Amino acid sequence: MTDDFTPLRSVLYMPASNERALEKAKTIACDALILDLEDAVAPDAKPAAREAACAAAASGDYGRRTVTIRVNGVGTEWHAADLVAAAAAGPDAVVVPKVESADQVRALAAALEWAGAPDHTRLWAMVETPRAIFEVRDLAAASDRLACLVVGSNDLVKELYAEHVPGRAPILPSLHLVLLAARAAGIQVVDGVYNDVKDAEGFAAECRQGRELGFDGKTLIHPGQVEEANRAFAPSPEAVEDAEGLVAAWEAGAGSGVVTHRGRMVEHLHVESARRTLAVAEAVAALDREA
Repeated sequence: MTDDFTPLRSVLYMPASNERALEKAKTIACDALILDLEDAVAPDAKPAAREAACAAAASGDYGRRTVTIRVNGVGTEWHAADLVAAAAAGPDAVVVPKVESADQVRALAAALEWAGAPDHTRLWAMVETPRAIFEVRDLAAASDRLACLVVGSNDLVKELYAEHVPGRAPILPSLHLVLLAARAAGIQVVDGVYNDVKDAEGFAAECRQGRELGFDGKTLIHPGQVEEANRAFAPSPEAVEDAEGLVAAWEAGAGSGVVTHRGRMVEHLHVESARRTLAVAEAVAALDREA
């Protein structure tokens, strides 16, 4: 984990065409916002939404939240103007849908550089097509500006002619590949959305699954999903207590050969995992202190 690790437990899509939504976002306890210029915005509203998203991202009014702008995809009539405007606004990241290759990542990074995007404006690539899944290992490692992969599960299900089912068996192989690619590249990775905003139990189950798989957090379509995502993707108090005890046992037993904690053999890999748990917990606590 890098020193500049930022929690992305809850990543909330907000339509940039909705002024009330942009205002409300200032009070929502999500870790990150995606100010959307793509799916949530009608074609005739896109220019005004672009202006509103860029103004919001440049305002500094969103406190501790990571603020990103999702531009329209490569090849659309709005993409170039979106990218130039977003680069000038300097959000924490520019999110690009349907990225499918390492060459596209490099071209996007070059375009942001050309447009004058500041160094802190990172690139997030949405992985949501079969081609992207096959290319994801190279895609994830293609540029230092790329900081996060975002699963576009709705589009992926559509492209596979699959179905949305509890447990997500039809797309689990794809989810694993995206996770493997992100971890190999040392970047963050965020799970796809859960569509039924009234199904709290199903949403909680999918959050648990995403956390168990290894995702850093989940993209969300409704503010009511934020609290559960924040809880699910943060280390529990029990996990923190266990990690503290394991690290203490390891440090106390240094040089003794065999170290155990609560009846379990402790090896260096367990200590690394425990220290990561403590680092994530501290990063979450620091973020919450700024709320």
